[in-house]
Amino acid sequence: MRKNAPIIAVLIVLLGIALFQNYGTDLLSFVKGVGGKEKKTLGAAIAESAPKPGSPSPSFALSGLDGRTYQVGGEREKPVLVNFWASWCDPCQEEAPDLVKLYEKYGDRLDIYGVNVTAYDTVEKAEAFVKEYGIKFPILLDKKEEAYKKFNGMAFPTNVLIDKDGVIQDLIIGIVPPKDLEAKIKKLLKSS
Repeated sequence: MRKNAPIIAVLIVLLGIALFQNYGTDLLSFVKGVGGKEKKTLGAAIAESAPKPGSPSPSFALSGLDGRTYQVGGEREKPVLVNFWASWCDPCQEEAPDLVKLYEKYGDRLDIYGVNVTAYDTVEKAEAFVKEYGIKFPILLDKKEEAYKKFNGMAFPTNVLIDKDGVIQDLIIGIVPPKDLEAKIKKLLKSS
């Protein structure tokens, strides 16, 4: 554990810097409180501003590896699962085969968009990941982290289930067992 202490310390500092860059003075005002009133923790500040199930999905449009532009937000023909990921993320690697199977099974009734947060990755590594796991659903490139920020992304993977009306039905940070994710997709398809 002592060997890892410097690495953990650096990761904590980098996380702090990333959070400050993303949320800046808004975060400080939450932490300090207004006029000495109730103070909120960093986690509470982030959670308060995050999109929640039952709220409209933030809108975004991103280019895919295939050169097409894909949009999320507002009404659509099919519900969508938006999967934010990075190629170096071990849980993303673990989840990829399950997403491929879910797309094969439900792709006619459900769009799946894999959003590579390329601000933390590279296009070349994203392409290699897609090839390695045989991913057939669209892979979008979030080169400036714009879409990920709209969902207050905090961890990879993050999955967002959005119905045909553009309303968030579920937000999953981290991975869940494949059967649980499939149950959430079935619930989404029944409601749409």
